[in-house]
Amino acid sequence: MRKHYLDNIRWITVVIVVIYHVFYMYNAEGVPGGLGKITDLQVQYYDIFQYLVYPWFMPVLFVVSGISAKLSLDLKTDKEFLRSRTQKLLVPSTIGLLVFHFIQGYVSMSLGGGIEGLSAAGVPKFVIYMIMVATGSGVLWYVHLLWLYSVVLVLIRKIEKGRLSKMGAKTPLWLIALFALPIWGASQILNAPMISVYRFAFYFVFFILGYFVFSNDEVIERLKNRSVILIAAAIVVCILFTVTYFGNNFAENPINRSILFAIDAYVGSLALLSGMASFGDFSNNFTKWMSGHSFGLYVFHYLGISTVALCFAKPKLLPAPACYLLSLLAAFVFGYGLYAVISRIPFFRWAVLGIKKDKKNKEK
Repeated sequence: MRKHYLDNIRWITVVIVVIYHVFYMYNAEGVPGGLGKITDLQVQYYDIFQYLVYPWFMPVLFVVSGISAKLSLDLKTDKEFLRSRTQKLLVPSTIGLLVFHFIQGYVSMSLGGGIEGLSAAGVPKFVIYMIMVATGSGVLWYVHLLWLYSVVLVLIRKIEKGRLSKMGAKTPLWLIALFALPIWGASQILNAPMISVYRFAFYFVFFILGYFVFSNDEVIERLKNRSVILIAAAIVVCILFTVTYFGNNFAENPINRSILFAIDAYVGSLALLSGMASFGDFSNNFTKWMSGHSFGLYVFHYLGISTVALCFAKPKLLPAPACYLLSLLAAFVFGYGLYAVISRIPFFRWAVLGIKKDKKNKEK
């Protein structure tokens, strides 16, 4: 039977990512990025939202991705799995950059005046285009890492031959709690020096735990019995993290390598996983539609937000509240609208979305 709670975690988390990026675009507290502050407020207390969700919303997606990889490999050979992951993940995050996502690079660079500066310096147009391609990767970092992890997973499977999965099903609660330690340890290594989101070891631990531990129904049942406790614990830890670090850059060292960040990421992931398994394991027309369009929303939403920032917020054509609301609306319009259009164009649906023939054949 399909695990509907996994589908629901995906689309709900993507919606949280969308809201986060609206605050991120105009944030004045915490991580620098986007356009920056557009209000006259001395302190933007609503930027608290970023601190409340940032540590855990991507880790939980990697946990779900690990679980999904296990479900997929139960039905496919390693070769079939890698072929499907390459089509769905690697093609959009490489070829898709060249044929479409360079547009995101242009918008992002224009926000900071990069395009004008390069042109004024006489940089060749082809070089500017390649810089736009590199800059346009944006949210695709998740797709890059997920493809890499899928390749490494196949290699691990050839070595462990199912033994770790059997052991994972028997994981006791005390050991599940102790997994916070390797997560914290992984946060100290293999962090890209310039692009903080590329945390190769940190997110890999969540992916592997999803595959070997949380893909087992026995483990999920144990977590479901403690879901209320885990949700309450996550709320407390999220608030503690926010109070401790508000006003500081939460996405960089030393905060993103702190023990509190690791605990927040892990407890938040467990809370959402157990809570949705307990209360969100259902499907209806709305959840099916949201789930079926979540990848498109993830891939295209930031282009909508940044376009509004460039066209309306940067020249101050609209008041700040209107820019926030318009950015949120544009995220969904661009996300769902571009998905609807591009998924119907033969070459582009393959290059940008990894859809080989038609939408019905895409991998859920």
